[in-house]
Amino acid sequence: MSWLWTTEDMIAAMAGRPFGTLPEGITGISIDSRSITPGEAFFAIKGDRVDGHDYASMAMANGASLLVVSEARLPAMGRLTVPMIVVEDVLAALGRLGLASRERSKARIIAVTGSVGKTTTKEMLRHVLSPSGKVHASVASFNNHWGVPLTLARMPADTDYGVFEVGMNHPGEIRPLVAMIRPDVAIITTIAPAHLGNFKNIKEIAAAKAEIFEGLEPGGHVVLNRDNDQFNFLDRTAQSLGIEHIHSFGQHAKAEFRLAEFNGSDENSTLWLTIGGETLEVAIGAPGRHIAENALAALGVVRIVGADMEKAIEALATLKPEKGRGKRHRLSIGGGSFTLIDESYNANPASMRAAIALLAASEPTGRGRRIAVLGDMLEMGDYAQKVHTDLAVPLLAAGIEYVWLAGAEMAALKESLPESVHVEYRENTSELTDYVLNSVAPGDVLMVKSSLGIGFGKIVAALLDKFPSFADTQREL
Repeated sequence: MSWLWTTEDMIAAMAGRPFGTLPEGITGISIDSRSITPGEAFFAIKGDRVDGHDYASMAMANGASLLVVSEARLPAMGRLTVPMIVVEDVLAALGRLGLASRERSKARIIAVTGSVGKTTTKEMLRHVLSPSGKVHASVASFNNHWGVPLTLARMPADTDYGVFEVGMNHPGEIRPLVAMIRPDVAIITTIAPAHLGNFKNIKEIAAAKAEIFEGLEPGGHVVLNRDNDQFNFLDRTAQSLGIEHIHSFGQHAKAEFRLAEFNGSDENSTLWLTIGGETLEVAIGAPGRHIAENALAALGVVRIVGADMEKAIEALATLKPEKGRGKRHRLSIGGGSFTLIDESYNANPASMRAAIALLAASEPTGRGRRIAVLGDMLEMGDYAQKVHTDLAVPLLAAGIEYVWLAGAEMAALKESLPESVHVEYRENTSELTDYVLNSVAPGDVLMVKSSLGIGFGKIVAALLDKFPSFADTQREL
């Protein structure tokens, strides 16, 4: 049996004590009692809303082979006659196990941060490195104070490439995470006005993202966006920390991994990458210039870590957008179909502009319309009204004539759009959902985007529930 961890190693790493008859090892780690699989260890983490200890019996019923619980909660669990490792603090113990995982690993470790494109770049790296070895990468957007140690602790000992996403919405949050990850390569995808309510200006955001440099392994590499206004600041910051290997990507003439040309359609795209003195044609199975820019960084990492470039480029042709991050659905309606672009996962000014560009590049059919379905961008603080009003510029430049809005902040955009744009505004997501379901028509292309907290995923779910897949209806004919 191949164990992720032996229980002996777990106890040593976490400074825990065994309780009951422990199995020899575990096959995985879970913090969710609902999705745990037989053979995994359940870590009873106390979160902001729920305490994992309250779900320990469910975890065992679903197949957990052991529990990791806190000393303070042990008396309340006396009736559970199950194997346990008892620790002082479960989240801290998970962190110690993550550190032990990093210590035992011989993998090349890559960490990704940035205001936009973290998860897409992380998934792209998973995709392009897989032909060259065993890849372990963050699940979903596990990029915070529990997501990073969990991802580390889950990393198998024989991993060849580890890819970690690192997020933040306040200064000082990246520093402890990157100290655990200790990357060989650190990427900053871009700096943009995200979480502006927690920062004075964009320079402060850049400084917070630059914390990723502090955990870099000796002799490590940094990959920066040369087209971003904060490039010089980030470059100087990396140099001041003694980092010698600083690489750049983008369209800039001096970019090491340079976008020589880009050709996009509504389903995929092609870029020409100049790297190491040669120009390579790269087909990507996903649309959008922002996706192509992320691909530059990913292929740059392939070159840096010595993975197979030819196989990485082949892999990009099969890349597909993730749920909530540009995934497309062709849905049946009234004897025809319409296209749904699901960008509902999150939003800030930069990602809004990228999504609007994606919509602009998409062709409606027949009498169809391009429709931007937009909700509030959260955590903008004093900048909220301005950043929402400013969205009028890319919408008008892209020729988007139909804009459907919801949320208190989007009222500012409603007021700034001219009468030539057909605007529908509702105060909340539920009201807009009803309007969208009743107003979409054959040939339309809808792009749905908002911050996660606004809940525009409900609009996407409602559309997918009401309208069947076009491909499925064609098979039935």
